[in-house]
Amino acid sequence: MWRGILVFLLLMISTVAADAQRRQINPIPFAHEPCSVLDGQPCTPSYCSPLEPGPCIPEIDYPYGQNLQLTIETVPSEADRAKYQKPDHDLDTIGDLFAELRSCWSPPSDNPRAGMQMSVRFSFNRAGGLIGPPRLTFATPGVPADTRTTYLDAINSSLKACLPLKFTGGLGGALAGRPIAIRYVDNRELGK
Repeated sequence: MWRGILVFLLLMISTVAADAQRRQINPIPFAHEPCSVLDGQPCTPSYCSPLEPGPCIPEIDYPYGQNLQLTIETVPSEADRAKYQKPDHDLDTIGDLFAELRSCWSPPSDNPRAGMQMSVRFSFNRAGGLIGPPRLTFATPGVPADTRTTYLDAINSSLKACLPLKFTGGLGGALAGRPIAIRYVDNRELGK
């Protein structure tokens, strides 16, 4: 009888252990591990409750910001030419917004510099207008001040020529106040 009880207990323990192993999953992609009190290494914090049944799949704050980023080249590649066509309808998606902004860009003709890069950051209101002037966040190092001023003036005049953008109600509400960062790249072959 004791042998039967021992075999039954061993079967129960092995069933519970097999069930626990079967339910273990790696809930976090990119080889991160959730935090544990016993871990001494860096980990990814999770927001699971110890009272939840089953495996815990944590919600992770991924390192994506709330801003929208876009790169505009003066001479787009053949594969990207379609992205530079101005939409013929009200802007309803982020892709439409980016295509409109790309189509508005006109680089400076006086004082150009090959390889010049400049980034600005700004926000739109619901009506498609700018909330304040674009703020310069990056310019190619070692560039004279007059060249930077020329490019910044070209960026400001290109954006003003597009305004006000015609957002649909949904996109206008979603974009209002969100920062948009645009990197302008002058990839023209100048002087050749």
